[in-house]
Amino acid sequence: MTNINLLPWREIRRKEQQRQFFSIAGGAAVLMGLIVFYIHIHVGGMIETQSMRNKFLEEEITKVEAKIVEIKTIESKKEQLLARMNIIQQLQTRRPAIVHLFDELVKAVPSGMYLTNVSQQGKLLVIEGVAQSNARVSAFMRNLDASDWFAGPRLEVIEASSKDLARTSHFKLAVSQETSEVEAEVEEMAKAGAKDKKDKAKKSGAKTNVKKSKPKK
Repeated sequence: MTNINLLPWREIRRKEQQRQFFSIAGGAAVLMGLIVFYIHIHVGGMIETQSMRNKFLEEEITKVEAKIVEIKTIESKKEQLLARMNIIQQLQTRRPAIVHLFDELVKAVPSGMYLTNVSQQGKLLVIEGVAQSNARVSAFMRNLDASDWFAGPRLEVIEASSKDLARTSHFKLAVSQETSEVEAEVEEMAKAGAKDKKDKAKKSGAKTNVKKSKPKK
């Protein structure tokens, strides 16, 4: 009789169910913790990857902006070089005009006069010189007006002076340049030269073709 268990079977069953419940609840809590930890790690990795992508994009954008600035600088330098080239071409085009201009100026100077200074302001020539009399200055202005290269001479200053019983007149006058015809002639000459070069190139090409087409003996 001493070996008989007097505890009721219902109490034992209830304790067993409580033990199973706590085991399941503990397992579920551990599983939930693992799931939350995995989600945290996964989201953190995604954020880090996106941050790396954003950093890469920012670096590439900075490089592109630097290249854009460099391209703008190169374009600015290109425009400056083109402007300089245009100025050089204009100067080269006007070089024959300057030669003709001074040649006409020398032809217009009468005897008994010499020039001391010639300056250019756009298309205006300012001429200074010394003449033996006012009549020489008038003759010089008439010669300039009669030339196709000058127009509208006007006297600005004339001063008479005496030295060693010699009377001279110091003058200063301005005259406009008429170089449009010269520039047209220069352009025509340049076009004619380019045309001659093309014709020569065509002739040389035709000669080589004729040589190549000769039959073999």
